[in-house]
Amino acid sequence: MTRLIFRPYRPCDADAVSRLFREVYGDLYAQPDIYLPDMIDQHNAEGRWQSMLAVDDARVLGHAALCRDSPSNTAELALSVVHPVAQGQHIATRLGRELLMLSGSLGIRSVSIKQVTHHPYTQRMAENIGFHSTGLLPDYVPSPFGESLPETIVMGSHMIEGHTRPLPDIPWPESCRAFMQHLCSVFGACQDKASQPAMPLQIKQHQHRFDIVIQRLNRRLLEQISQLPQHWLISARLELSRHFARDMLSFSALGFAFTGLMPTPDDNGWFALFHRGVQSRSLNLHCAHMQRLHDDLQQNANATRTHRYVDARIGSRSAA
Repeated sequence: MTRLIFRPYRPCDADAVSRLFREVYGDLYAQPDIYLPDMIDQHNAEGRWQSMLAVDDARVLGHAALCRDSPSNTAELALSVVHPVAQGQHIATRLGRELLMLSGSLGIRSVSIKQVTHHPYTQRMAENIGFHSTGLLPDYVPSPFGESLPETIVMGSHMIEGHTRPLPDIPWPESCRAFMQHLCSVFGACQDKASQPAMPLQIKQHQHRFDIVIQRLNRRLLEQISQLPQHWLISARLELSRHFARDMLSFSALGFAFTGLMPTPDDNGWFALFHRGVQSRSLNLHCAHMQRLHDDLQQNANATRTHRYVDARIGSRSAA
């Protein structure tokens, strides 16, 4: 077996990296930049990507990168791919470890990862190198594996040594208490501090889904969300605060299910994730906490579909 070398990206690697993604994913990969070698080179030259490669004497067999909006002290471990001829050699794990060791010298305090759920390998790899799963992003991107259903993603987070991202020290609702206490044991807890208005209200459409970013939930905004079209699939990211129990109850009344947490773009906060509307599917997830979030989401969606069906039947009978 040819000895593998793990090394940082070089400008001459761009064509080989793009070719690797094409050989593994064809034209289905969700990040279009990898199909343009000049974009790969540009991202690395400008510091938005820090790519690490696994190479043998003949070609590039593995790639992963730290991706961030420069300047930033947070990054995402992403763009991980291994050629089929080299699978089984723990290449993705070794690339991930190399990049995490590099993170501190780049001024990065925390690293996130989006784990696919079509197979368990990414989830196991993330756990093996120190990531903790924190939340679900249901039906997040078109499947890179040619499946008809979009890919659900498990969010993971890893703190670089010497840095913390604590949760607010508050009473948690019974329905998610074990999970939130688990996250507090991993990331710590501290007295909640009122944040400054740094995140403007946002709503954007991504494929079939509408994403909403909210700093603080109030009665006026809840009323507006309740009037959005019922057939919309909506993912809401709400800044985690001492109001979480009230916010969770308010979202639940509008048909949303809680799907965990993900880090905010800054270096010390968390978003609480809520989702309304999801494709019916069965997943076997590596993390028991993520499995419960997925199962609860499916049950919530099934109950909502049943409720709408009954309402429609009643309405048709009344009209008759």
